[in-house]
Amino acid sequence: MIATSQISMRFGNKPLFEDVSVKFTPGNCYGLIGANGAGKSTFMKILTGQLEPTDGTVTLGADCSLGYLRQDHNAFDDYSIIDTVYMGNPTLWKLYCERESLYSKTELTDAENERCSHIEDEFGQAGGYMMETEAATLLTGLGFTDDLFSQNMSVLQGGFKLRVLLAQVLFGKPDILLLDEPTNHLDMDSIEWLVDLLKQYEGTLITISHDRFFLNSICTHIADLDFNEIRMFTGNYDDFTIASLDARALQDKSNKKLEKQASHLKAFIARFSSNASKAKQATSRKKTLEKMEVQKIKASSRVSPYIRFEPKKRLSDKVIEAEKISKTYDKTLFKDFTCSIGSKERIAIIGKNGIGKTTLLNILCKQLASDTGEVVLGETVDLGIFPQDSSDLLNVDENALSWLSRFSEAGATEIDLRAFMGRMLFRGDDCFKPVKVLSGGEKARLIISKLTMEGANVLAFDEPTNHLDLESIEALNYSLSLFPNTLIFVSHDHRFIASLATRIFEVTEDSIVDYIGTLDDYEAEKQRQKQLELQKKKK
Repeated sequence: MIATSQISMRFGNKPLFEDVSVKFTPGNCYGLIGANGAGKSTFMKILTGQLEPTDGTVTLGADCSLGYLRQDHNAFDDYSIIDTVYMGNPTLWKLYCERESLYSKTELTDAENERCSHIEDEFGQAGGYMMETEAATLLTGLGFTDDLFSQNMSVLQGGFKLRVLLAQVLFGKPDILLLDEPTNHLDMDSIEWLVDLLKQYEGTLITISHDRFFLNSICTHIADLDFNEIRMFTGNYDDFTIASLDARALQDKSNKKLEKQASHLKAFIARFSSNASKAKQATSRKKTLEKMEVQKIKASSRVSPYIRFEPKKRLSDKVIEAEKISKTYDKTLFKDFTCSIGSKERIAIIGKNGIGKTTLLNILCKQLASDTGEVVLGETVDLGIFPQDSSDLLNVDENALSWLSRFSEAGATEIDLRAFMGRMLFRGDDCFKPVKVLSGGEKARLIISKLTMEGANVLAFDEPTNHLDLESIEALNYSLSLFPNTLIFVSHDHRFIASLATRIFEVTEDSIVDYIGTLDDYEAEKQRQKQLELQKKKK
């Protein structure tokens, strides 16, 4: 169990949250949600003791161990990948190091010989004889092959370092598990594996995530950080969405009723306060009015952008024709892939990390040359692209408004540009922020501003949800569902894909599977094929 009592956190005069008293109990999984900047990561750092709150206290259950997904990705660069995982259990890691040190010596002192006779029992009781198997299971589930286990962490890129740190915190089997964006940099298979693993976890789990599939799959409660407070809802993210809308409507209805009563009281007082026969009643009503406190609805930190993609040019039936395209770097990613993409299709490119999804998208959009074959875009195609790496598109030496102005139509005024930006939540001086200081979410919203302004008739998105909060993801999801033309996108967001895709390109080690149908249909078909293979083996 972990609980807070009247926790407040202020930066200067700005409160992130005030007087927060909540309890997180064993056997439950809590999704900590809120808008970007609402204070989710700050609250989690207070729970772990990394930050001191302005006021209030945190209480940890007696003898409870706490595990936290680290964000300092380079802290273990001098250690091997599997040793980094072992460190998730400090007691076992200490015994392991001592044991390795003793057995590496050619000669032992009497004291060291005595220690050798006891350390094996301690090591076994601590789970030492299963540590390699358990660590390997975690790493394999997160997409690592066993040839990588002994290599140093320094050989990994940031996303894969995060996976090892996730394995580290899971290896420790803490009583309280705190995960800040655990699905970042995970592919769909790894996310589903993590969901299955966390469903078996029996302790107290608190996670920050923008992945709706993940939150719906594991959460028993939603802790909503908004209005400078945390409100607890029972159920998963979809349950929270319904409950919060109902609560908001009920509060609004109550306010309107109180305001109507107050209006009647004011009218009576104004009419009869000077009337001697009614003066006593007017005075009584005045006292009632003074006591009546209308519970005004606080301003929410949760704001959704307004996104609409409206094509400016008509799109003909032929959009993209690819004939026997291939790409090889150190290894062949895919070979001799042929496809024809029409004007109403919504294609999701899926597959494991590093398998070639972005490469395929860039070749289909003629942003990258294929080694063989040819890609032809239809004559009417006007392509709008959202890249995974914004650094190739954004100019860090400009401010946001200046950069956006380069893509505006002739005659567009600053007011026009700021209107586009305002819909994407750039308010006031935010429009003049230097690009280099923008957050990941702000950069994503700036590029979306560009796309909405340009009015392309074919859209290509590469991991668009990576840096967006839940409100922005839902707004983008909805806007793309309204887009009438061809959409091609790479994503690991299960719900994003399931709600949009009408055709699936899965990049595998052997080929590219081209499936016409939804993600649910495709997963059902894959499951059916697995069952058929199992039946054949049994025969």
